[in-house]
Amino acid sequence: MTVSAAAMPAPGLPVLRLRRGEERRLGGGHLWVFSNEIDTERTPLSAFTPGALAQLRTFKDAFAGFVCVNPHALICARILSRDAAQPVTEALLEQRLRAALALRTRHCPGDYYRWVFGEADLLPGLVLDRYGEFIVGQIATAGMEALRAPLAAAVRSVLDPAGLLWKNDSAARELEQLPRTLEMAFGDMPAELTVEELGLSYRVPLAAAQKSGWFFDQTGNRARLPRYVAGGARVLDVCCYAGAWSLAALRCGAGSALAVDSSAAALAAALANAQRNALTLATLRADAFEALRQLAGQGARFDLVILDPPAFIKRKKDIAQGQAAYRKLNQLALALLADEGVLVSCSCSYHLAPEALLSAIQGAARHSGRLVQVLESGGQSPDHPLHPAIPETRYLKAFFCRVTRAVG
Repeated sequence: MTVSAAAMPAPGLPVLRLRRGEERRLGGGHLWVFSNEIDTERTPLSAFTPGALAQLRTFKDAFAGFVCVNPHALICARILSRDAAQPVTEALLEQRLRAALALRTRHCPGDYYRWVFGEADLLPGLVLDRYGEFIVGQIATAGMEALRAPLAAAVRSVLDPAGLLWKNDSAARELEQLPRTLEMAFGDMPAELTVEELGLSYRVPLAAAQKSGWFFDQTGNRARLPRYVAGGARVLDVCCYAGAWSLAALRCGAGSALAVDSSAAALAAALANAQRNALTLATLRADAFEALRQLAGQGARFDLVILDPPAFIKRKKDIAQGQAAYRKLNQLALALLADEGVLVSCSCSYHLAPEALLSAIQGAARHSGRLVQVLESGGQSPDHPLHPAIPETRYLKAFFCRVTRAVG
């Protein structure tokens, strides 16, 4: 008999059973269950439809948690509750949302932040970003997809925003065999989102926006800029999106800023945001690598170069190629830096370890005949907390580097 997906659990949830010894990793706090960890002879995955809720039990029949199941995915189940007395109900979802909101209210100024960061907030597969009175949500798993209605109700109960948009256009949904969609849970969809960050006001077009619309994970790193932007500094912002880095630098006293992106829509948003904040911004539409080569050919020099590219490494098999791309990008950037300049080099590739990014920077420096000194490193803002047992929740790296002529 096939178990149908349901938004709320019914009495006597079906059992999904682990193979012998497979509970050890989960006992350490991880929330993911892989298909090869399931005792498929006793509890075949084919008995479940995507999004179905189940009891996860060990080989010896001990309760391990309430899970949502997707028999078609490598990560075939994700733990939503470890308490046998706390099944997956709207009350549980509301409790998790309130706990997540309390963290952001305490550590994030204003009403613009990532409200829910998936596994780190014990809501695997769910992202909620807050733009004042409007919420943008993204669902990456079949389990959360099945819980959309109670999730929307919980959002209303906890925050009662003007609207909630499910912006489910991520490629990650394909891993769960979910379609890409864009639809309102409630409220009216605005044409633009408003963001306030570090004393600046931004707008980004909603439908065409990258991710949920804004990269809140970099807010804390952008807050470090004042100590690196001397009066009159020349700034180059590579992969600028809507201009957050370059405009923050201008606000800190930079003399000029050039924003580079391959997207015409991103550059239009960056220019509009500069005007909105009474700042002057120059733009260049080009591929990042080609732009850096072009600028070097023109003899351009900058005092601060910011590299914030999209992930070059999306899968393990891309690591070698991605590392080479990071090294090349940093090498091209170093060629544009004036002596005593500052390089801010970032990576949002989970599969690129911090040491590997440092190695790419150092390799670029040696090839360029420059000396790089790392002054500080940054990671995700507090609204993207790390779960100590789930390394996948840590992905963002940022190194602030002093660059001089090589010595010795």
